[in-house]
Amino acid sequence: MVMQATSTWRVLSASTLKGETVVNSKDETLGTIEELMINLDKGCIAYAVLSFGGFMGMGDKLFAIPWSALTLDTVEKRFVLDVKKEMLEKAPGFDKNDWPNMADRTWGTSIYNYYGSKPYWE
Repeated sequence: MVMQATSTWRVLSASTLKGETVVNSKDETLGTIEELMINLDKGCIAYAVLSFGGFMGMGDKLFAIPWSALTLDTVEKRFVLDVKKEMLEKAPGFDKNDWPNMADRTWGTSIYNYYGSKPYWE
């Protein structure tokens, strides 16, 4: 991993972010970034897809996390999602072979609301 963002220069390649660790404010590991979903019309990242659970990649559940709900910890080179592990366990998720329609604003609104974030399209 080569994360070299500073507070004034925050442009990174998507491939750099894939596989990055996500922790919560209690320093508990929540998972890793599997994908970034980009809204081409708005020119922004809509969601980070987080892989959580399972063992050695088997049985992992995927979660669409609003990009705005994540903060980048440049010192520890990871992302922070300020939720309890139990909240993520109960979050709406999906399987790697059955993705939701991430362009569906009704679905998206429910995801953004779950994480207490304002939808990027508003």
